[in-house]
This record gives sequence, structure tokens and C-alpha cells, in this order.
Amino acid sequence: MAITKPSSGPDPILLTLFANRFMSVAEAMGRSLQQTSISTNIKERLDFSCALFAPDGDLVANAPFIPIHLGSMSFAVKYQMKLHGKELKDGDVLMTNSPHAGGSHLPDITIITPVFDKGTNEIIFFTASRGHHADIGGILPGSMPPTSVNIFEEGAEIVSLKIVDGGIFDKKGLYEYMVEKPAQYPGSSGCRNIKDVESDLKAQIAANHKGVQLIRAIVDDYSLETVQEYMYHIRTNAENSVRSLLRDVVKQSGTNSLSAVDYLDDGTPIQLKVEINEEEGSAVLDFEGTGCEVRGNLNAPISVVHSAVIYCMRAMLNVDIPLNAGCLVPIEIKIPKKSLLSPSRTAAVCGGNVLTSQRIVDVVLKAFHACAASQGCTNNLTFGTGGKDKNGVAIAGWGYYETIAGGSGGGSGWHGTSGVHTHITNTRIGDVEILERRYPVLIHRFGLRPGSAGKGKWNGGDGVIREFEFMQGMQVSILSERRTRTPYGMAGGEPAMMGRNTWIKQRRPEDGDIPEETSEEDLGPRHINIGGKATVFMGKGDRLLIETPGGGGWGRPDEGQLETTDEYKHPWEARGSFAERAAAQAGF
Repeated sequence: MAITKPSSGPDPILLTLFANRFMSVAEAMGRSLQQTSISTNIKERLDFSCALFAPDGDLVANAPFIPIHLGSMSFAVKYQMKLHGKELKDGDVLMTNSPHAGGSHLPDITIITPVFDKGTNEIIFFTASRGHHADIGGILPGSMPPTSVNIFEEGAEIVSLKIVDGGIFDKKGLYEYMVEKPAQYPGSSGCRNIKDVESDLKAQIAANHKGVQLIRAIVDDYSLETVQEYMYHIRTNAENSVRSLLRDVVKQSGTNSLSAVDYLDDGTPIQLKVEINEEEGSAVLDFEGTGCEVRGNLNAPISVVHSAVIYCMRAMLNVDIPLNAGCLVPIEIKIPKKSLLSPSRTAAVCGGNVLTSQRIVDVVLKAFHACAASQGCTNNLTFGTGGKDKNGVAIAGWGYYETIAGGSGGGSGWHGTSGVHTHITNTRIGDVEILERRYPVLIHRFGLRPGSAGKGKWNGGDGVIREFEFMQGMQVSILSERRTRTPYGMAGGEPAMMGRNTWIKQRRPEDGDIPEETSEEDLGPRHINIGGKATVFMGKGDRLLIETPGGGGWGRPDEGQLETTDEYKHPWEARGSFAERAAAQAGF
């Protein structure tokens, strides 16, 4: 359905009202999804996003979910519109996760529901939700293999599946795409826990339906013409805010040309040059000079690059507006072909969404001189059992996935935050109580990593320490960055400490690491640095110690650092599912 641009300016009260009404739709979708899902990843860690899209596929509004999802979901909606055209009907729901079709990485499955006008039967909005599913097949449990070299090793890839056709759920099609097709690739398995994935997908479908109902209620209250008029005004407001930001950057920096470069742990450069047109309030972000596609999985789809850029634009704004497509209207993004930011169709990408995206954010914020580097990583940990054995026989199993916090960078006028998921992640970490109850693991240590922050006039935040003990043998994988390159400081601030992953291995006669003349008790466990990207079969009693990077400092430390850092630390508050339950009970 075409959107007619309004001829008159918006009423400021109605503009604020509609911005909040649209955001409330996404928030209600998110609450529905959290309450009806069953996986730890979605219900506890909140690794999902819900958003509202215009009939042309542009992002209208969202709740503050996962930034890397929100900027790229528009690509997925537009791809499905192009693929299905006018074939869609009321009661249809689409499912996709392919990076080629606007996806981020394969575990992030997007569910898209068109909203039809009751009178004209035309599409007036889309509701969409994207959730990270802990296992969708591939060569390792958790579907985030640190060793993947092509997309077939990372699990099920779905360009488009009409998971609900005219109100009928396609269970057979889901099983084919999630279990049968991934297992056809040598060494790969289908989804190891299809029942949980199916249940969570149904929760996403239900959340979308909640959004459809609320959008129709708004249309009934104000008329479709008024609703779509203010949808346009909200996007225009975001566009004008970014144009003002770009003009201010030129005035403050004294130049309209900005540049920055940073490197992945393997030495691959991510290079950016920004040219700002002060008169128009527009900018060209050119990533020419960025390294070529890599053999590993740090390749980032184009949609992820756009997500990182739109996040940075919104984060630098000092006004309260919804993240929406208007933020990118003044921005032209140039991505060199055949680079790791524009990878080929079969390139591995699971790390690009969670690691390379963080480095893109660091580079953009560095170019704009906004803040020092944050931890630049999400410290992706997966473990589980099952899959194909050495004889190719499929064995039932399970997978667990989490990301681990670190330190954020300091800036001009503020200290970084310790122990926080930075920038594009915004997820929670798994509650210790839930984790130990549901999975055969123990958490021995979980706390801040003292001294890991970069010092400066404004300090960075500290990373964290998280130590696991595995109560049975299982495959454990870590996919991380900033293990060989420190998060940099800015304006004379010091860099933060790098991260480190240590396998504390129990000695076993069958492994050959107990000399005949000594006993296991005399030697104690081995401490093995497994590097930033590794997969290891850990036996019963083995531990994994993960020490995450801190954030860089801002300004020279001798320029007048505060006497105590306690002043900027937020008071501790109980958080997580148990705290939420207690708060809900107290509300009664």
C-alpha cells in the first residue's frame, strides 16, 4: 500500500503520542514472547527483538531490544515482500533466517506477519520478531561453531518458509527445513532439540499476532490515514535529528572529513572514511580499505553493517526518539564488494553478527570521536551434546548458548560501565540458578574482573570473570575477540586488558597427561589457554575460565581523575527472572 506524504506539519502532542503507541505495540509483543517461550535463551536471556514495519518494509518503531536485530530486520521484511509480492493473504506468516535474505546469522530466526486492512484487504503494516534459537543444527551443539568455514556447517538456512498458510501451521515443512536438510551436509546434524525450537517459534507467531491486534486497535481509534500520516512524521523526525547531529559534528570537529580503522584479532582491517555534507546534513560512510572475505566465520552480511551504523547514529543522538528507518535517510553506506562486509552467498557468518558488528560500532564511534572502545566482543559460549557420531549416526542431544558481558568505554564526561553487554547485544546473561538447574554445569565464579578497565580522566568499565565446571563430558565452544588486541583508549586514555579463555583440565590416565612416576594429586589440573576461537571436548570435572575484556579509558589519567570510582557505579539491583517474579508478586 502506498504511503502518501502529509502536506502539513505534525501536531507535537500527537507526534509524541503515536511514537509511544507504536513503541508500546513492540513492547507488548516482547512481553508476550517472553511469557510464552520456553527456552533459556529467549525466556531468560531475552535474546529476541520485536518491531513494527511500514507497508514498504521500513522500520517504524521498536522497543529497546537487540540493536543488531532491529536494523537488519527491515532487510528481511523487504526481501519477503519482493519474493511473495501480492500472494500474501490474511492468516499467512513467513519464516526466514538466511543472511542472503536479510538475516544476521542462522540462529536468529525471523517471523514476519502482514497486517491487512479490513476494508481494502491491503497490507498496512508488518509485525516481526527475531529470536536467537540455541540449536538449529550444524557441526556443533549450539550452532555457533568457532571453526565453521561455510554456512552449511552452521545449521539450517531458510530463505523463505510460509510457516503458517492461511492459519494452518506447517509442522511438516518446519521439520524438513530444521532437521532433515541440515543433516544432509557431511558432518552436520539437524536441529538437536526441535521441540523447543518449534515451541519458541509458535511463541514468536503469537507475539506477532498480538502486535496485529494492537495495530488494528490503533487504526480503529484514529483512522488509517492519521496513523500512517504520523508514521511518516516519526520517520521524518528521526531523519531531521540525524541531519542536525551531522551538522553539529562538523562544527565541533572543525572538519567534514572523518576516518578510523581498527583490526580484528586475525589482523583483518575494518576501515572507514566519513564525508559529511554540512549544508544538507548528510554523510557518506565508505568502508573502502576493509579486508577481504575471511575463511572463518567473521564475515558480516550487509544487513548487519547497516544495523551497526543505524545503532551508532541513534546512540549519538541526544533526543528521545524511536529507532527507525529515518535515522539512515541522510546516510549513504558504501561497502566494497568481496570484502568481509559483503561476503559471498556460502561464506560462514555466525561470528560476523556478534563479533565483527562490535568492531564496526567501535570504528564508527572512533571516527566520530564519541567514546573509547568497549570490550568489542560478546564472548559467545556454547556447549551441549548430540549430533552425528564418527559413524554418521544422529544422536539426540541439546545445546546451550550465552553471551558474556564486559566493560564499556569511557567518554568525555562519563566513566564506562563494568560488567555490561555493550552496544549491539543488549541481552542478559543466563541466571546462575536457572543454568545450574537445567544443565549439567556449576558456576564457580561470576563477578567483575578488577583492573581490566583502561585508566583515564574517565575510566573504562571492568570486564567479568565467569568460571564453569562441567558435570559430564560435553562439547564446549568459545567464539570471542579482543584476545590479541586491546580495546583502545581515546584522547590519551589507556587501553583496557584483553580477554582470555582458559581450560582447567583434569589429568586423566586415558589422556596420557599423568606420568607413570607421579599421581594426579601431585600434579593438579592443567591450565591451557585455548585462544579466542576454539571447540574442546571437556570431560567431567573440567572447568572453563572466561575473563572478558574491559573498556578503554578517555583522556589522560593525569588530567584530573576522580578520587574514587565508586561515585559513578550504579547501586546493585537484583535482576533476572527471579527478581522479576518477586517484583510481580510484590505488586499484588
